[in-house]
Amino acid sequence: MTTPSTELIVALEETAAASRIPTWKRLLRDPQFVVTAGLLALIFTLGILTPLLTQHGPNEADLAMINAPVGTPGYPLGGDETGRDIWTRLLHSINTAAISAIIGAGVALVVGVTAGLIGGYFGTVTRASTEWLFNLIMTFPGILLLIILMPVTGGDYRATMLIFGVLLSPGIYRIVRNLVVAVKNELYVDAARVAGLGNLRILSRHVLFVVRGPIIIAAAFMAGSAIAVQSGLAFLGVGSIQIPSFGAMIASGFRNLYIAPAQFLWPSLMLGVITASLVLMGNALRDTLEGSKPKPMKIGAGQRVGADVDRSGRAEGGILDIVDLGIAYRGPSGNAREVVKGVSFSIARGQVVGLVGESGSGKTQTAFATLGVLPAEALITRGSILFDGEELVGRTDAQMRPLRGKAIAYIPQEPMSNLDPSYRVGAQLVEGVRSALRISKKEATQRVLALLERCGIVDPQRTFDSYPHQISGGMAQRVLIAGAVASRPRLLIADEPTTALDVTVQAEILDLLRDLQSELDMAILLVTHNFGVVADICDSIVVMEHGTVVESGRTADVFRNPQNDYTKKLLAAILDESVVRDDPPVVKKEGKTL
Repeated sequence: MTTPSTELIVALEETAAASRIPTWKRLLRDPQFVVTAGLLALIFTLGILTPLLTQHGPNEADLAMINAPVGTPGYPLGGDETGRDIWTRLLHSINTAAISAIIGAGVALVVGVTAGLIGGYFGTVTRASTEWLFNLIMTFPGILLLIILMPVTGGDYRATMLIFGVLLSPGIYRIVRNLVVAVKNELYVDAARVAGLGNLRILSRHVLFVVRGPIIIAAAFMAGSAIAVQSGLAFLGVGSIQIPSFGAMIASGFRNLYIAPAQFLWPSLMLGVITASLVLMGNALRDTLEGSKPKPMKIGAGQRVGADVDRSGRAEGGILDIVDLGIAYRGPSGNAREVVKGVSFSIARGQVVGLVGESGSGKTQTAFATLGVLPAEALITRGSILFDGEELVGRTDAQMRPLRGKAIAYIPQEPMSNLDPSYRVGAQLVEGVRSALRISKKEATQRVLALLERCGIVDPQRTFDSYPHQISGGMAQRVLIAGAVASRPRLLIADEPTTALDVTVQAEILDLLRDLQSELDMAILLVTHNFGVVADICDSIVVMEHGTVVESGRTADVFRNPQNDYTKKLLAAILDESVVRDDPPVVKKEGKTL
């Protein structure tokens, strides 16, 4: 009889094995995809092999074969009203439909997806501009415009489909824009920005990949629409009469409906099968690519690594100096309200500083200002942020990119939300390492595996190959720490890195941060509200209340003799009476007990 832990491990292994099945194998297990893809492959293969399967040209007429019945020698589907081979024209019409679908849907996708990504991801001015442009395109009467422009296109259906693709683009634009607006605020997108990735890579990899499902199904509909519109125009007699198409064949069969009804049946049936198969195949692709993921199950967070280390030998000099920093947000009335008011503190090289305060005190806003990832609505009203002597205030996102993920790294508060659920853990870490260090994929993979092992992950390769939902919160935090220190940053900003973890895992994470800080001689800005974490790892404390610094100093001094009433209240709120209210906490520094 298996124990619950054994059952959990078996279930986890089964889930991991299922998630590693290649996409093409999962598609082949879907009957809907197999049937529809098989039908389309067969139909379009017949179109490609047209020269080998026919004896006549598509416009070659034989008066003796007018309305010839099905099965006539050389005319397997009979002849039409002018004596042309229906079989030959049907195969040529397949090629016309395929080209129409490729041009119409392709143009719509290129224009609509590109504009949707840009309009949804960037600011309100860009979004308003794209909105205005595509609203204008939507005002055009589509079919009427195609007919009016027929003299310009010379009756060439390819040029007509090119214009039709532009007219189709507003639909896909709106789909992509709405999806991007929702996705761009996800924490893993912010994490990618902090890792130093450019907007192009974020859009193409982390945003476009997430919204691909609706795009695929929309592409299938647009391909079917392009075929239907081309056929409809041909049915109306608009365009070149020399181009065989389903519409022209249906028009001919319609005129001959009471004499030879089968002439109407063949092109109608083929057109219906193609359009229906495109839509059903798109649904199957979407379901496979966006298939529901199994529920996350927690596994062991790895072994405890490291112990208290000697912090001697740190470099002298400041790495981060924040002077009189002010951050404000505009309210509904338009007046700016400061949430950070004149904050000033410094971090020396190799020093760990705890930025402490309740929620809303402004500590995270201060950290985000240092990273250059404040929301667009935020205003830095005053002050200076010097990183290694370089001013950061006023820098654009592009100017901050060389620092983020390289010289300045970031560990987020919620590790699971900062990992893209669509990609394996290793792929995301390798991407960040390659962006930061400009090394090959093989070198980045080796470096990531070594870092995962260094961060206390027992089986680095398994974690590397896992999706975020397959690892625990503690392991996810170790993964993000590994990614943050991969470039050997000079400053690490950790925003509540242990809040979402249980007590034992918190201790392991703090041990890991302490070890890495000593090895890399990096400065750490630890944003937290937990004085236990501060006592464990920080050299100095900066206490914030309502956007201002109310007290700062060495950890031991502040714990022993807090000067500000707010600091005293925070210390008094710690539940462990023996740690604060009776005696000061034990803080280890340079091998001495303070």
